Amino acid sequence: MKLNFSRRQFVFYGSATFATSLLLKACSSNQTQTPTASSGNQGFKIAIALPGVISDKAWNQSGYEGVNLAKQKLGAEVAYIEQVAQADQTEVLTDFARKGYNLVFAHGGQFDAAVEQVATQFPNTFFVGVNGNVKGANIASLRIDHLQGSYLCGIIAADMTKSNKLAYIAGQEFQATQEELRGFELGAKSVKPNIQIVSTFTGDWNDVAKAKEATLALISSGADVIYQWLDSASPAVLQTASDKGVYAFGNTKDQLDVAPKAVLTSAVKRLDLAIAYLAELSKQKQLKGQIYAIGLERPDILTLGNFSAVVPEQVKNNALKVKQEIIDKKLTFENCKEAGKDTRCVKKSSA
Repeated sequence: MKLNFSRRQFVFYGSATFATSLLLKACSSNQTQTPTASSGNQGFKIAIALPGVISDKAWNQSGYEGVNLAKQKLGAEVAYIEQVAQADQTEVLTDFARKGYNLVFAHGGQFDAAVEQVATQFPNTFFVGVNGNVKGANIASLRIDHLQGSYLCGIIAADMTKSNKLAYIAGQEFQATQEELRGFELGAKSVKPNIQIVSTFTGDWNDVAKAKEATLALISSGADVIYQWLDSASPAVLQTASDKGVYAFGNTKDQLDVAPKAVLTSAVKRLDLAIAYLAELSKQKQLKGQIYAIGLERPDILTLGNFSAVVPEQVKNNALKVKQEIIDKKLTFENCKEAGKDTRCVKKSSA
């Protein structure tokens, strides 16, 4: 059954019904009543607000799969709304809280301000910013350590480039994308200290035309390996790279099959498992107002995907060796300052 809902609609389903659509009512200024969360005996209710579509085979799909996994594991009633524009974030989160959802995931760091604004008004609802950087009495953030995954991809990229110029492309510039860019840079420079890394942010995670245009511009500038983090627009980057004979990396999902001639490997982030994990903590009333950071020490959640046949065995093995060094904490990433800015730097253990 194919579900196709506009951003003004969301789906909820419990144990008896697979899917029912409801029109998400716009919040108006005269709606002042705020019912308490989880009234009656409706059970545990989880919702997620997604910036893109659930079929993007990337970031949004992983979030959608996460609440579905929580439904299966916890017997929760779950809901989602897709394609939430930044201007509508507060309205959407408020609506979920008013409808009595116990746990609301805001799927992207761009929701941070809206989460902080809404959470104080609904103390009985716990909000989780996926990729966020906020915390509070009823606010947690779930962060994959994007820097660790991109560090490994940077090592591979430096070994595969011929032009010694790499590129990073993402939808928006905020802490998570900056960390991922930093990891890609650190990994590449650990192999070739003088390698160039250029970056661009399209301003839209899902705009295919912008993604293709940005990719072509990066390739024209000489970049021959591209690390991308986009949502529905990510296939446009990978396919454009393939058409132009350059390499690229998948992100979030294993995207080797999207463009087999271009994708070297993927930074696989099993956000579905991470979301289900926090949902379980919430149901057990063990979820705390903190930032939950998950790295390569949880290979079920963060790892490298399948490798292309074009990646030499030596390059692959070197990346996997460094991956193990990170897991064993022989190589760590610590807070530091560089050029007067707060960032993270590599520290190698002498042991």
